[in-house]
Order: sequence, then C-alpha cells, then structure tokens
Amino acid sequence: MSDRAVPGLTLRTAVPSDLPGLRHVYRTASLSNAGDAPMLLARPEFLHFAGDGVAAGRTVAALAGPPGEGRIVGFATVVAGPDGELELDDLFVDPGWQRRGIARRLVAWIAGTARAAGHRRLWVTGNPHALAFYRAAGFAEVGRIGTELGEGLRMSLDLTR
Repeated sequence: MSDRAVPGLTLRTAVPSDLPGLRHVYRTASLSNAGDAPMLLARPEFLHFAGDGVAAGRTVAALAGPPGEGRIVGFATVVAGPDGELELDDLFVDPGWQRRGIARRLVAWIAGTARAAGHRRLWVTGNPHALAFYRAAGFAEVGRIGTELGEGLRMSLDLTR
C-alpha cells in the first residue's frame, strides 16, 4: 500500500441505498481513462451501472470517512463464471482516491471470501490499461479475449496459495 493509504477505510457488502454512490464511482472511474473515454461517451449505455450484484449481495463497497458517514470511493462485484468459479465483474475506484490501495483491498476481500467458500480461482476479463495492477494483485494473464469494447485480458488469481 502506498503512503497515501486511506486510514479507516471500511469495506462492507453494498446495500440498495448505496446505488447513487456506486453509480457515481462507476461513471467517473470509467471516464478517467483517456484511452477509453471517447468510446464510452459514444456508447453511453456502457456508462450505466445497473447494480444487479447489490441486491444479490455480490457487491462490496469501500467507504472512506467516519463510520456511518463514509463516502463510497470504490467497489467490486463478483458473478459465477461458466465453470462455477467466480468472476470479478466490476472493480472501480473513484479517480480522486486511486493509488491508495483501495482496489487491492477490494480484491483481497473478494479473494478471501471466494477462498473461504472453497473456490480455487478468481477470474477477470480486465482492461489492458489495468494490466500492471492485476499483475501486482497476483493475477496471471491467461490470454486475450474480445469484448464489446475491444480486446480484454483474460486473467486468473490462484486462490489455493
């Protein structure tokens, strides 16, 4: 974690009242990458976060600030993959809060929960711009895959270690 780590950062399962904050983080984080912003602005349907994982208890929110008053600064969502292993479906951190270890803590939470449930791998189709982060978080690149927004990285995290 960097020296700009967030003291008192709280991670918890997201609830429906978190949706406005989650949507704000999703949109601002998505548009913060100059390489992706023009394509996303041309396809605004990709800038809407439906929040399906919230109702199902699959979204973890990161909050900064005093307990009970914290502001959502990041989140992650998991879904069941086709082979029964878990897929990291969303991982977003508000641009003003990036590089403080929040995404790493979210991945650790998801990985720990998956490991405790008996999963052996956590998968992600990541943005190529995030390759360095995913490698630093322990993911290994398995290949490349086409997505609606272009080429993605297919990566997995070994949960047996």
